[in-house]
Amino acid sequence: MRRLPVYLLLDTSGSMSGEPIEAVKNGVQIMISTLRQNPQAIETAYLSVITFDSTAQQIIPLTDLATFQMVDLRASGTTALGAALSLVAERIDNEVMSTTLERKGDWKPLVFIMTDGIPTDDWRQGLNAFSSKKTAFTVACAAGSGVDTSILKQITENVVSLDTADSSSISKFFTWVTASIGVTSTKIEDSGKEIGSLSELPPPPSEINIVV
Repeated sequence: MRRLPVYLLLDTSGSMSGEPIEAVKNGVQIMISTLRQNPQAIETAYLSVITFDSTAQQIIPLTDLATFQMVDLRASGTTALGAALSLVAERIDNEVMSTTLERKGDWKPLVFIMTDGIPTDDWRQGLNAFSSKKTAFTVACAAGSGVDTSILKQITENVVSLDTADSSSISKFFTWVTASIGVTSTKIEDSGKEIGSLSELPPPPSEINIVV
């Protein structure tokens, strides 16, 4: 079976403490329970969570939805987005099965990045590692006004923003991510075609702005 790998890169720096980090935790939990009710998603979607603060770590390896268990998130430290990009590139290399002459590999991964700040490490170095893969459809979300969206635009052309990093906006973002994973899993099951642009995903709700 060809899997649809989904990587969540979540900012857990100090500025996310309080309401934002609680909203992220709730958003992931609701996303998992919703996707478990989607027959296509439960068959194909596999989820990994990478957090980044002063360092980046993969707190959950690529896991099927049925056995996925969310772990607690704590917010502290700085914003090592570059380290997160390097790490997801490495994990895609190790966890995603590529297509060979003998077999069909996994589908192109979906990568969702959420951050509320400006990278504090060498994000360009991380981007070089990530870009060398050229294998993932990536969406970056700027949560609140403290983000330099021009940096996110260099990581991916698919950038969205939330006016505030409050629980309402963050929950809407995760609802949209959930719908996007559901639509992608249905599309690959029905047509064998992968997502190629933001316009192929469900329209985001009014709380989510598309950055052009």
